[in-house]
Amino acid sequence: MITLIPAWAQHHEEFWNAIRRRNLWFIKLRYAAVIMLLFLLVGIEFVLELPLTKIQITAIVFIMLSILGYNLVIHWLRKFVTPQTSFNNLHLSLLMMILDLVSLTSLIHYSGGIENPLYMFYIFHMIIGSLILPGIVIYSIATAVIISFSALVLFEYYGIIQHHNIAGVLTVPIYDNLHFILIVLVVFSLMMYVSVFLANKIARQLYEQEQKLWESIEKLNEAEKVKQKYVIGIVHEIKSPIAAVESYIDLIIKNYVGPVSREVEEKLLRAKTRTDEAIKMINNVLHISKLRLLDEIADEEISIVEIAESIISKQKVVADSKNIELVLKKDCEENAKLFGDHVLIEIALSNILNNAIKYVGDNGRVEMILRKENENCVIEICDNGIGIPVSDQEKIFDEFYRASNIKHKGYEGTGLGLSLVNQIIKKHNGNIKVLSPSRLQTNEKPGTSFIISFPIKRTITAG
Repeated sequence: MITLIPAWAQHHEEFWNAIRRRNLWFIKLRYAAVIMLLFLLVGIEFVLELPLTKIQITAIVFIMLSILGYNLVIHWLRKFVTPQTSFNNLHLSLLMMILDLVSLTSLIHYSGGIENPLYMFYIFHMIIGSLILPGIVIYSIATAVIISFSALVLFEYYGIIQHHNIAGVLTVPIYDNLHFILIVLVVFSLMMYVSVFLANKIARQLYEQEQKLWESIEKLNEAEKVKQKYVIGIVHEIKSPIAAVESYIDLIIKNYVGPVSREVEEKLLRAKTRTDEAIKMINNVLHISKLRLLDEIADEEISIVEIAESIISKQKVVADSKNIELVLKKDCEENAKLFGDHVLIEIALSNILNNAIKYVGDNGRVEMILRKENENCVIEICDNGIGIPVSDQEKIFDEFYRASNIKHKGYEGTGLGLSLVNQIIKKHNGNIKVLSPSRLQTNEKPGTSFIISFPIKRTITAG
């Protein structure tokens, strides 16, 4: 089976999706065309009272039933045609075009030939074909149509085949006027080729632009991979000396180098706590980089209650310094478990809670509520802060997007946090939605509520 894929259609998935949509659209249009033909036949015969011969009526009815018949077969056949089969969707498009052109030529012949302006419908088929077929194929079809139509008209002129006119439309027949025939055929041929040239050129340019966009996206993805590799390398280099410092601190605390005073030991313990935090932060960065670079994600049983308690305890110092009431409500079992990546889920929830504390302002209230709904674990993080405008809520999870009410108010941020949160949650087959105003809203501030839902069963999305 010959290939019909244009050279400029490189990204097959999008190309085939477009072909499938257009094929279905043409199938539906063909049903409409059958109905229109029926009304046209009835209108000519009974409304306009233009007498049709028995041959014309029989031929038009036969053409109409033929169109309906092959359209039903194509509609059924479409279910089994895929890009992977030897007879693919593009071959189906070509088959439909050929059948339609044969039907149109027959209809033109039995309804007046060159005297019937229906021949202009050839141009529509050429434009449609130019959008999906390679230039050489559509030019070949256009040439075949011009030759077929010219032969039909000239055969009628020379009396080789019978001319079927519609009585009462023209007072003087023009199918036997050679000058008129030649002018129409020249103009028709010119219109056919110009239509094919323009439509094919525009389609090719659009597909080439799409190709360039895809290439740009691929380059950006490659650049992101290079960046993540660089981050992993640098962070590993940073981690080594910090780990060495922690080892030396451990040696001193455990008195391997001799006893130390109580005061020095307290300072060393504080330093060890800080180095532990630094190493954990470095590990988190490595974890995120591996997620973005390698699509790596752990699948382990984790306690959502333990994660929530850990996050709350870490944020409590900051919350207390701003006189923020930080509340954890556990409306689920203490041993509530789900499957996923402990580090990534902690990063996601910590990010949302950190945002809530940042934007709630002094003397605010932030709640984290855990509950079970059917087979899902639901975490709600709610505050009575500045809120998120309704116009921003659909875009809040886009990379580098920041809500319009915080851009120029001195709040630090890059717009990447919630994008990362969304990626992590989607990776766990979870869902996240934002509500603003929240149930904690006040007269001054609408507040924000993030509701995250994770399936309790093991449903990690594979990389």
